[in-house]
Amino acid sequence: METEALAMAQEIDFSLLALFARATLTVKLVMLVLAIASIWSWSIIVQKLLTYRLAQREAAIFDRAFWSGEPLDELFEKIGSAPDGASEKIFAAGMLEWRRSHRQDGGLIAGAQARIDRSMDVAIAKEAERLNMGLGVLATTGATAPFIGLFGTVWGIKTAFEEIAISQNTSLAVVAPGIAEALLATGIGLLAAIPAVIFYNKLSADSDKIVSGYEAFADEFATILSRQLDA
Repeated sequence: METEALAMAQEIDFSLLALFARATLTVKLVMLVLAIASIWSWSIIVQKLLTYRLAQREAAIFDRAFWSGEPLDELFEKIGSAPDGASEKIFAAGMLEWRRSHRQDGGLIAGAQARIDRSMDVAIAKEAERLNMGLGVLATTGATAPFIGLFGTVWGIKTAFEEIAISQNTSLAVVAPGIAEALLATGIGLLAAIPAVIFYNKLSADSDKIVSGYEAFADEFATILSRQLDA
């Protein structure tokens, strides 16, 4: 009897496509949701890796230009009022407020330093928001995908036990397909969650590092302008 059950189990197709095709509608929906979440997560991961690398490169290029000894007014004229890079936008925000703080007679309007700092802080906040956009999807996927997969597993096992009760047969040929389909949902959930968690932590740290660099530059730039204000 056991030999016949094993022979029947060996004839069953346990490929991923076959397991998906045999699954119930609920388990199929769970798998599809997890697959979409995984693809969405990977698209965000790739996009963020490219964005952060570009941001670091732009910051390094601008940093060399800023500390090259070129007059700030000339550097601002080269960049213009609509810069591309994040560091350039922060610099332009500070320089634009610096110029607006001068009266026609050459004097400075009171509170110039505070307005300059606020302008650069707003520019940094916008860049931080842009860098962090999409990371919430990774956090959500990492936190919920295992439980969604577990729900599919529980539902699949429930269906397998129902089939056992209907057929009144506990042989491996009856039990194995339903259990395999159920476990596939958990596997897909982990496959979606693990990369999402790993890259969420990495990308969050990279984003914080980039924003810290912007803040450090803004502080240095504010110090330079402060000296000119005091002079």
